[in-house]
Amino acid sequence: MKVLVINGVNLNMLGIREPSLYGDKSLAALESLCKSEGEKRNIEVKTFQSNYEGEIVTEIQKAYGVFDGIIINAGAYTHTSVAILDALKAVQIPTVEVHLTDISSREEFRKFSFISLYAEKVIIGKGFDGYVEALEYFKNK
Repeated sequence: MKVLVINGVNLNMLGIREPSLYGDKSLAALESLCKSEGEKRNIEVKTFQSNYEGEIVTEIQKAYGVFDGIIINAGAYTHTSVAILDALKAVQIPTVEVHLTDISSREEFRKFSFISLYAEKVIIGKGFDGYVEALEYFKNK
């Protein structure tokens, strides 16, 4: 099984950006965790991060026919990007949406997710453990 983990806008600032919300661990630590937890589950994990919506769309399109699942935390694009939603719908790869924080208890504009209109599962507010839960979901699927 092959899973693509996509992290979007500002997630490259993990460990620096609002540590009281997002924690003090870096994106590199998150990517390392995803790969090691994937190995434990016999899942090959590729990680990708971009601050650019078009690059995220292109990475989703390139996943077609290559990956069995996508784990995505699009950051703020979650709440604004029809383009990312359309890319996910186009490739029809099973998708789990993950958010480090509980977006349902934050600002009003964060409560709506375009991605959740497609995602099979949405995991919020579990920090890095949310990604591990998403990998476990794909293992048991």
